[in-house]
Amino acid sequence: MTVRVALVGAGPGDPDLLTVRAARLLAEADVVVYDALVGDGVLALAPATAELIDVGKRPGAGVAQDLINVLLVSLAREGKRVVRLKGGDPFVFGRGGEESVALAEAGIACEIVPGITSAIAAPAAAGIPVTYRGLSASFTVVTGHRQHGETPVNWNALAQTGGTIVVLMGVAQRGEIATALMSGGLSGDTPVAAVGKATTGDQTVVRCRLADLAATPVQAPATIVIGAVAALDVAALARATTHQS
Repeated sequence: MTVRVALVGAGPGDPDLLTVRAARLLAEADVVVYDALVGDGVLALAPATAELIDVGKRPGAGVAQDLINVLLVSLAREGKRVVRLKGGDPFVFGRGGEESVALAEAGIACEIVPGITSAIAAPAAAGIPVTYRGLSASFTVVTGHRQHGETPVNWNALAQTGGTIVVLMGVAQRGEIATALMSGGLSGDTPVAAVGKATTGDQTVVRCRLADLAATPVQAPATIVIGAVAALDVAALARATTHQS
């Protein structure tokens, strides 16, 4: 069966962090169906002749997932080489699983190309290791946004797990998240870092205590890191060491 659709992870933002396979497929694409978080630098790798279709989901707007599924099937049946381009990794809150199932049910072969998820890349770009000996032996990645009717995240239970908590798509709910975590036993003094536009020239890092997260200005989209490691900036230490040597 000829592969007509590739679900490709675009990584956290910097085009240099694409996989070689992702860049190759982009260069060969007839159509690129892309999400809101895919940067212009990544899209620029597609041929000038490629059709670019924006299906990004934004607050209060966006293309319904069912319509995206239908679009991918339709384009593949037209014989086009389709790259479905998603920020980060296709299977980390990217609904790549739903799209791959829809393609399989339509009898269309699909290739999965993993990407670097912002759940790890954003903290790393801010100098925050999600695990660190003596501080964090584990990390949990969780979405801060749930659709109506979906099972809510058990923040109280997460507060008891220890380790680092990485929240994606949680800026708008950050106050409720902080309150729930503190209700579950997490100290209000727990360090927090919010990393926006990670790995790009416009990257921002906002740091605060968990108790102050609701009142701290954070622009969406951002990756929120909660735990002792959020107080670290090993990148700054590395830069300081370089300047001293």
